[in-house]
Amino acid sequence: MLFLTFNFQFSTLNFVAAQRRITTERIEVTNRLDERPDGEAMRIVSRYKASVDSVMAPVLGESLVGMSGGRPESLLSNWAADVLVEFSDFRGDGRADLGLVNVGGLRNNMPKGTVRRGDILLISPFDNRLAIVYLKGSDLMELFRNIAAVHGEGVSREVRLQITEDGRLRDAKVSGRPVDPERTYRIATLDYLAEGNDRMYALKKAQKLDVSDLFTRDCMMQSIQRAGKITSKMEGRIVVGN
Repeated sequence: MLFLTFNFQFSTLNFVAAQRRITTERIEVTNRLDERPDGEAMRIVSRYKASVDSVMAPVLGESLVGMSGGRPESLLSNWAADVLVEFSDFRGDGRADLGLVNVGGLRNNMPKGTVRRGDILLISPFDNRLAIVYLKGSDLMELFRNIAAVHGEGVSREVRLQITEDGRLRDAKVSGRPVDPERTYRIATLDYLAEGNDRMYALKKAQKLDVSDLFTRDCMMQSIQRAGKITSKMEGRIVVGN
């Protein structure tokens, strides 16, 4: 029998880390910084300014109120969810029964006053497309429980939810009626959410999924252009507590 013996020699590696002192300070970005702009930086920026302005600067309309996103309900998420329902008849089947957006996908606030194309690109910077999810009523109730568990998402004006402070669903209605467990409901949402992302797991149980060619940000822009002036209000779409 042949025995092979391997001898390993281990060497100790010594690492010497240089220690440096790091200090920080908070710099508030305001128009004060424009008083003494850096010349070299301005030369670099100027080469791109015209092309960027051509994309960001066009005026879409006016917002009568400033809107921010949040849970359980917010002005911005209310408006965005309603917009998805507004554009949900892209196949000629009629408008969806309700709309759903994720608060985390609304990345900036809507300014009060003039709304430019760049404002919407900041609010909705992703290439999300408008989708219609066909969901059985019993699975829609599960979706509402998903929404309750994260303490609220953006739902359209057709929806009324009551949830507890610890994230349980107490009551749910669509267009003023209890959810019919056997009926099929059409939900206008983002293709990202339709895949069950952001803990909207019930959407993966779709009986049918119809994804449009419309980017959700384009729907927002067109909605503002159509209306000229937009607004939003708190309506008790999602209420926490009794």
